Amino acid sequence: MLLTPNPKRLLFGYLLGAYTTSITLGLVIVFSLEGSSAVSTSKNTISPAQDIAIGLVLLVVALVLGTGHDKPLRERRQERRQARHEAADAREPWSQRMLGRGSARVTYAVGVLLSFPGVTYLAALSRIAKLDTTAPLSVLLVVSFCFIQLLLLELPLLGYVIAPDRTRDAVTRFHAWISRSGRRTAIIGAATLGSLLVARGLIGLI
Repeated sequence: MLLTPNPKRLLFGYLLGAYTTSITLGLVIVFSLEGSSAVSTSKNTISPAQDIAIGLVLLVVALVLGTGHDKPLRERRQERRQARHEAADAREPWSQRMLGRGSARVTYAVGVLLSFPGVTYLAALSRIAKLDTTAPLSVLLVVSFCFIQLLLLELPLLGYVIAPDRTRDAVTRFHAWISRSGRRTAIIGAATLGSLLVARGLIGLI
């Protein structure tokens, strides 16, 4: 959406759709969980063994990316992508085709469909329900969490409203930087996070 000719309109439509799904379902889930036995007995902590396992997986990912062992996979993927582009019936993914039409109504529908709660969102709602606060405060917490969750869309939209030219230049530069440095960033991120998780897991076992 950020690279389309009408990003402001598309972002606004998508955000409205995302708000509709996330806030509505969030309120339903929180008020359904409040006071239930599921909230009082559930555990959301990750064991040290799980920390170590996830950390090792991330370290393996960093090692594979850093040593280039994924090159055959990338070459095969590139060949398949090129073959799809060369095919007469090659088409973009459904969501990209919908967003590319430039209609806020379409992006609203896409935002509704693509914003159903994930694991992190459900965990946050469970914690809000455990607070056992008043109804108005629960509503405020759910709405605030949804706003924070969508910051990566809200900030660019605000930028396009206040300073469209500067925002467009910044988006273009960021896209170019990701193309140049995305692999290196992924290696550093996976290695750092993996090391921290392994260390936390080992400390938890001790």
